[in-house]
Amino acid sequence: MKRTDFKELRGLTIVELQQKARETKEELFNLRFALRTGHLSDFSKVRAARRAYAQIQTVISEKRIAEETHGAA
Repeated sequence: MKRTDFKELRGLTIVELQQKARETKEELFNLRFALRTGHLSDFSKVRAARRAYAQIQTVISEKRIAEETHGAA
């Protein structure tokens, strides 16, 4: 995920981020399954999906902390 993508994540709402996190988690599950069955040829996709999921969760946490500190905005 590029820096511009990370900035775009910050522009989304918490609900949209949670949906994106679910989609990424599902993609990660499918990649891990393909890895175990031997159908995955590009192993870097697993790392990229893990990183994308972590970044989404980080933005969700940032938004929740900001919401607690400054109230619902």
